[in-house]
Amino acid sequence: MAKRILVVEDNDLNRKLFCDVLKANGYEVVPVADGSNVVGTAKKSEPALIIMDIQLPNINGVELIAQLKSDKALKHVPVLAVTAYAGRGDEDRIREAGAQDYLAKPVSIGPFMNSVRQLLDD
Repeated sequence: MAKRILVVEDNDLNRKLFCDVLKANGYEVVPVADGSNVVGTAKKSEPALIIMDIQLPNINGVELIAQLKSDKALKHVPVLAVTAYAGRGDEDRIREAGAQDYLAKPVSIGPFMNSVRQLLDD
């Protein structure tokens, strides 16, 4: 059975790209465009991995990671943070919130899939 990955990305093109690449590599994907739906969708879909954009409208991805990690049912799910705003200190802040890995946009497919496989132990 394919492992399920929750893809949280508000940019339509990026979300489609991530989902298409993951599907082509045999994963099941659950796309989420709105940060306000993340925790509820994660509880329903029980993903093996969450890919989290950091710059989301209405809520910050770092706050969402902290919410996921404080939830008893979701705290074990690894998070791969992906952001275009990779300033000094951002990676530390994102990892402190609970992300297991971090990639700066634009993301290359090779490093992206390497991170996914490592986090899923594939």
